[in-house]
Amino acid sequence: MNYQNETLPLGAKKVSATPNMTQDTAVKGILKNHLAPKGKYALVVIEEGALQFVWEDDKDNIIDGDKNNPIVIEPERFHHVVVSGEVVFRVEFYEVPKDGDVENKNGDRPGEVFCECMS
Repeated sequence: MNYQNETLPLGAKKVSATPNMTQDTAVKGILKNHLAPKGKYALVVIEEGALQFVWEDDKDNIIDGDKNNPIVIEPERFHHVVVSGEVVFRVEFYEVPKDGDVENKNGDRPGEVFCECMS
């Protein structure tokens, strides 16, 4: 298995989350190339089963996630989720104190619907 060895940055504050999703109810936008909500980190939390995660700029390095191995999603980096079996998961969104300007890219951001913090 290729688990990610990342944690959320120090000071990350949870601001919202999706409802739990399954292989049948996953938001379709997360299954294709997209970005996290602007300026937010995300954390894929797997309650049951497993899934995979792919950075669009590193497609050969597929990351596995399960109950003990959540996946940290950096802001402004294109990615998608791969669901190939039974799974229960959610995506949590976090604000992190800024150390400077972050480049904002154009792209689909399906998670913004779940961020009450978005204007």
